[in-house]
Amino acid sequence: MGAAEDSGLPRERGLVVKPPRPWSFSSVVEYGEPLSPAARFFRQPQINCHIVAILGLGKIVAADEVKAALKDTLVRHPRFSSIQVVDKSWRKTVRWERTEVNLDDHVIYPVIAASGDSINGDRFVENYVFDLCRSPLDPSRPLWDLHVLAVNTSEAPMVAVLRIHHSLGDGVSLMSLLFACTRRTSDFESLPSLPEARRRVAAAGTGFGACKLLFLLWTFIVYAWNTLVDAFLFICSAVFLKDSKTPLFGVEGVEYCPKRFVHRTISLDDVKAIKKAMDCTVNDVLVGVTSAALSRYLERNYDGNLPPNLMIRSTVLVNIRPSPGINELAYMMKVGSRAKWGNRLGYVILRFPIMNVEDPLDYIRKGIKVAERKKKSFEAIFTYGSALLIVKSLGIKAAACLCHRVISNTSLSFSNMVGPIEEVGFCGSPLVYIAPSVYGHPQALTIHFQSYMKKMKVVLAVDEHVIPEPHKLLEDIAHSLEVIKDAATASP
Repeated sequence: MGAAEDSGLPRERGLVVKPPRPWSFSSVVEYGEPLSPAARFFRQPQINCHIVAILGLGKIVAADEVKAALKDTLVRHPRFSSIQVVDKSWRKTVRWERTEVNLDDHVIYPVIAASGDSINGDRFVENYVFDLCRSPLDPSRPLWDLHVLAVNTSEAPMVAVLRIHHSLGDGVSLMSLLFACTRRTSDFESLPSLPEARRRVAAAGTGFGACKLLFLLWTFIVYAWNTLVDAFLFICSAVFLKDSKTPLFGVEGVEYCPKRFVHRTISLDDVKAIKKAMDCTVNDVLVGVTSAALSRYLERNYDGNLPPNLMIRSTVLVNIRPSPGINELAYMMKVGSRAKWGNRLGYVILRFPIMNVEDPLDYIRKGIKVAERKKKSFEAIFTYGSALLIVKSLGIKAAACLCHRVISNTSLSFSNMVGPIEEVGFCGSPLVYIAPSVYGHPQALTIHFQSYMKKMKVVLAVDEHVIPEPHKLLEDIAHSLEVIKDAATASP
């Protein structure tokens, strides 16, 4: 699962992957290293999460070519060449143990009946990934696999589906690995450029003397109060506070149901046009657009009579690393790194405004207000720290139970991830699109935004028993973006 919009640190050069002699990561990842609390957390049955990345390939790629590329890149990473084993100590500690990777077990080329119909191809990929959610990864092997589907779709002549257990790492870690495993199509010797970091603008009142002291004091009070309120609401959500029972809310046991993954491409330029017109961030725009789309979807499901005061909240996974954004893989694997590999995530509970408005820009204005409020809180650090405290004091099962309660009492998950800014090649083929999401958590809806070049993918993972027509929700998101963009560019 990915984090909210977070651009990476600018660096002069990318990591060049070369055959390690000896193994290039041996100095930073020890044999038999225990699983982190977060990795153990994702092993629990009720939070047994898997990341799925659907990759559109620009040309047909043979199995031998794919395996050769993975052998030189992905397999060299210690997490992708290790299994999880329980040691013989009385603690029964789960550890990473290096193993030999047989790529024939991990790279699957299913036999597919030839069909030139791209619409049938799109549906085939949807059904294939849906069925993939039913089959668990083999714990006797490294917890990942790659399914290459030689089927013509509306966007790509071939599709690859990369499935990774969430205990291997979070979205930020895996995106850094993708950067290391790909090359620019304009220069196959060069790695993709890392996204530029966002620059924080200094506040106007931060001068010297008494004014600065008062500003810092006020900032501390605001952050402390907001964090206290968010912590209280987080505890309430774990005990009794639930979202409204709407056509989006999952049923009990939804985490064990297979999910249907659907996606649609929208224009990143349209998102940036709204951002510029409203003087806000990309995340603010996406919160507003999603709010408008959910309002439109629910109004249709309530036959045009949208109930007032609906509480629709999302759990947002936030990257809490001191060094934000997408970083080079070598930097993340380095001992003492400020952007360490793994699952470094905290939860933020974000409420989406559900309302009817005459001015579409009101959704963005409301989204900005909601997002700005969350930026002035340490809720993510609180949730991460409290989870670690519960693991150490009460055990991993108690922490998983708490998190399961909070997530199951909210309606959806929401995330936005920054991808390569230029076209890249993967396993010898240009990447047409990147469409990641997740399954295994107790919600019926996950909305993920993934940028790549000048496009953005909207990816939905849904339980069809709750949301039987996910393509209509995709259409609502695309329509809301268009309406808001037209209003933003038309306003003086």
